[in-house]
Amino acid sequence: MFQAEGYTGNKQENYELLIKQLDALVDGEPNVLANLSNATALLNQFLTEVNWVGFYLYDKEQDSLTLGPFQGLPACTRIPTGRGVCGAAVSKRCTMRVADVHAFPGHIACDAASRSEIVIPIFKGEEIFGVLDIDSPITDRFDEIDEKYLEEFVLRVAKCV
Repeated sequence: MFQAEGYTGNKQENYELLIKQLDALVDGEPNVLANLSNATALLNQFLTEVNWVGFYLYDKEQDSLTLGPFQGLPACTRIPTGRGVCGAAVSKRCTMRVADVHAFPGHIACDAASRSEIVIPIFKGEEIFGVLDIDSPITDRFDEIDEKYLEEFVLRVAKCV
């Protein structure tokens, strides 16, 4: 599943290499937009069988998520808290791994080709900063290993935003 150039180990080793690459990319860079942009590009290069990788940033005033840096087709610009997989991750304050988005109540179909999704909330202290959203055209694309390492990836992102 992970055949991206430069990744030849097992899935866990590849994720560990990915996280080291993220650390190197953001080291000393204070610009949030630059760090989020590089994080999406890195994930898009690393992950196979995905059709969208990006961030939605929390807008406290509007109580919604606003589209941030991403790789993929144009996407929904604003998602209210509690709506869709991304909004559910914010309201529940936890990772949402959905094997079949068409079976998820209230799923927002920005890309009709998407079949599965993982959304990880990003926190700055106790406050929600946003979410990392990854879609796949493959049903049940994401497993426990993906979830564990993508949560670690998000923890590293949280340190540089």
